[in-house]
Amino acid sequence: MDEVSQVQVSALPTQFGGDAVLLDVREDDEWQQGHAPEALHIPMGDVPARIAEIDSGKELFVICQAGGRSLRVAQYLQANGYQPANVEGGKLAWQQAGRPVVTDSGAPGTV
Repeated sequence: MDEVSQVQVSALPTQFGGDAVLLDVREDDEWQQGHAPEALHIPMGDVPARIAEIDSGKELFVICQAGGRSLRVAQYLQANGYQPANVEGGKLAWQQAGRPVVTDSGAPGTV
């Protein structure tokens, strides 16, 4: 199996929802504490059942807390015909890079 692409937070697009998807595979409680604006939230265990929600025609970045779960999801997606990239360092690196973290209400969140 081919290696999954790794991407640094600094190389990510600044906006998601158009041609790029940021798939957050953390659990619901982690998501509620804070997440990237415009991220698509599908917990790791739900990805096989909800794979149809992920647009295979868009640039796909997978993120979790530190990069481990997202790598496993990216490998699964790649095996199913997607071209994902794993975000190195996950949400911890995202926050360190100064990227926005919000709650569902739009208020500032935490990682």
